[in-house]
Amino acid sequence: MNLKEVQNIFHKELDLVYGKEEVDSFFFMLLDAYYHIPRITLAIEPELAVDNYDLIFIALELLKKEHPIQYIIGKTEFYGLTFKVSEHTLIPRPETEELVEWVIHQYLTLSDQNPTILDVGTGSGCIAIALAKKLPNAKVYALDVSTLALKMATQNGELNEVQVEFVEADILKLVEEERWDLGIENLKFDIIVSNPPYVREQEKQHMKPNVLDNEPHLALFVKDDDPLLFYNAITQFAVNALSKNGKLFFEINEYLGNDMIQLLVKHHFNHIELKQDMFKKDRMIKGVNN
Repeated sequence: MNLKEVQNIFHKELDLVYGKEEVDSFFFMLLDAYYHIPRITLAIEPELAVDNYDLIFIALELLKKEHPIQYIIGKTEFYGLTFKVSEHTLIPRPETEELVEWVIHQYLTLSDQNPTILDVGTGSGCIAIALAKKLPNAKVYALDVSTLALKMATQNGELNEVQVEFVEADILKLVEEERWDLGIENLKFDIIVSNPPYVREQEKQHMKPNVLDNEPHLALFVKDDDPLLFYNAITQFAVNALSKNGKLFFEINEYLGNDMIQLLVKHHFNHIELKQDMFKKDRMIKGVNN
């Protein structure tokens, strides 16, 4: 059996679920991850074979069960960087790349070009690490409640050769206990950014199985009767932890843009801006601390 024949098996088993182009994408990702064979090599050598097909056929079975390809190969790309991912972390999304791009653009307007930045609910560390990579003069902190997520984020920081200070803490408890400085005296942030859980339970029915059955629900869902639970807490934290004129950025539920505006108004943030993503959905919001 050669690799072209394996590719044909992939199409036979998966095309009805994913479509031909995505199946090709999966196949070549696996080829690169497991055998270090680039796509062009198979085009040049159509009869190419390998010694052991066990890994790629195990991956095929997982794909048939709609396991995310990123979890299968254990990594993904985000903002031009490579990140390890596991079932303990969300798979970074393109719209989150847009949030990072917005933060970087806004950073350029700061008078202090050596800002302190906090990423709340860091997960794989993608936001914090991308910011640290692109803003080398920034001091970046990242917070998460999950020990396993922080272990992965720490590995990603090392992989991408950046300095990020990771903090294990529950933002809800920090606010309840009125702890605003992460245990570092007089620490104030110029930027706080967060992509917290924001999918309401009622929206589960619209989600694809590859997300619903695999990604960590702790990082995805909130109760229908309190969809702004984390936004409320992080905003209260930001009021106290941001420097004067410090900026707060969120990725948000597309259906709750107006609610988010009202939340920031309630906490006296200025220059509030609701921003759409590439799909024309209300997906990001920014406010400036009074």
